[in-house]
Amino acid sequence: MSTQEKIIEQIEKYQTIIIHRHQRPDPDAIGSQCGLATIIRDSFPDKTVYQVGSKANGLAWIASEQEVSDQAYQNALVIVVDTANTPRVDDTRYTKGKMMIKIDHHPNDDDFGDLTWVVPEASSTSELIFDLVDASNGKLRLLKDAARMLYAGIVGDTGRFMYDATTPHTMRVAAGLMETGFDAASVNRQLDDIEPAVARLSAYVWENMQITDNNAAYIVLTSDILKKFELGDAGTAGIVPLLGKVSTVKCWTIFVQQKDGSYRLRIRSKKAIINELAKQYGGGGHPLASGAVIKDDSQISEFVKKLDQIAASDTGESNDK
Repeated sequence: MSTQEKIIEQIEKYQTIIIHRHQRPDPDAIGSQCGLATIIRDSFPDKTVYQVGSKANGLAWIASEQEVSDQAYQNALVIVVDTANTPRVDDTRYTKGKMMIKIDHHPNDDDFGDLTWVVPEASSTSELIFDLVDASNGKLRLLKDAARMLYAGIVGDTGRFMYDATTPHTMRVAAGLMETGFDAASVNRQLDDIEPAVARLSAYVWENMQITDNNAAYIVLTSDILKKFELGDAGTAGIVPLLGKVSTVKCWTIFVQQKDGSYRLRIRSKKAIINELAKQYGGGGHPLASGAVIKDDSQISEFVKKLDQIAASDTGESNDK
């Protein structure tokens, strides 16, 4: 029996299913979580299915979170999607269920759960949810609304199909989702829209970004800067790709100051592997898209030097297998 078949077997078995995703969710986290929840509801109307987590600012158009009581976990199947390690799971009650399944596309550095299905080669967890439906032999139904959520997740995590993780299979999955009849152009527009405050911050980033001798780029966004633009950490997600649009830039980092003075790092690369650098600072993620944290601005210079070294080692050759 394949892992997908085992997952479907557990979905059939449990009456109550609670689905978690990671903190500070992106479109793939919400798309895979709520898409799977919607698929299960459409397939098994008698089951009780919850999608839980803190409020996701700016992404409520994909789907919304639900309240769930502690008691609901007692005999529940818990599914954690798109979350690489346990500290990142949103809502610590994910351990309170009777069984836990992990479905993810990040490197499996933290192998938690009673049943794990991790495919790092997949473009997104939303792509994996489509594959789960495909492996169900009709037991799971994919209807229009769930397809819209999964499509948003795939488009979000592939950078509108620009990133290296986009494969021919990814494009076939996207086509399969579009065939359900939802308005794909509307989803694309929603993902491309930015708030006026983010537009103003984008102009600041273009003007103040720094590029090292070896074409690593970075920008430091202090609390004062974020306050000036009336944005918090979540509002900076839209500017992460900007530095990579510069043709000479090989890898880049957005430093975002937190309330305690630490900095959240959004680290990206076109070809050079950067997730090992992220691990040095308590983070991790994909080879070309990772995150980390530094304690204060005293570590910025050290980090930038290491990022510059990675850029220097980048010969421009593809890392594709």
